[in-house]
Amino acid sequence: QVQLVESGGGLVQAGGSLRLSCVVSGSIIRMNDMGWYRQAPGKQRELVASITSGGSTDYADSVKGRFTISRDNAKKTVYLQMNSLKPEDTAVYLCNAELVETTLWRGNYLRNYWGQGTQVTVSS
Repeated sequence: QVQLVESGGGLVQAGGSLRLSCVVSGSIIRMNDMGWYRQAPGKQRELVASITSGGSTDYADSVKGRFTISRDNAKKTVYLQMNSLKPEDTAVYLCNAELVETTLWRGNYLRNYWGQGTQVTVSS
């Protein structure tokens, strides 16, 4: 069974750093586009950063220059390095992945997954 397992969240002071990891567990053919989202209480879920299978990245304006998304296909992992954290970065961070799986009767197919989320709290 394929799952996304996130880690690395926690409590940090403003100006500090955290590194989030999202590991794909289970058997897949490959990872396509991957992304990190966040959702703060009372707010809509927003895309923070994304990375394509070719390594192209995109960021929300609010995190440009502070956050870096990267991936290690061999480890089936996507990372989010967060520097110069601000109290407004406080949210649950969720990993999203487009994964290619395969079965004998279906062949290769694309499926979208969400992780369970990891809490990031930035104190002022």
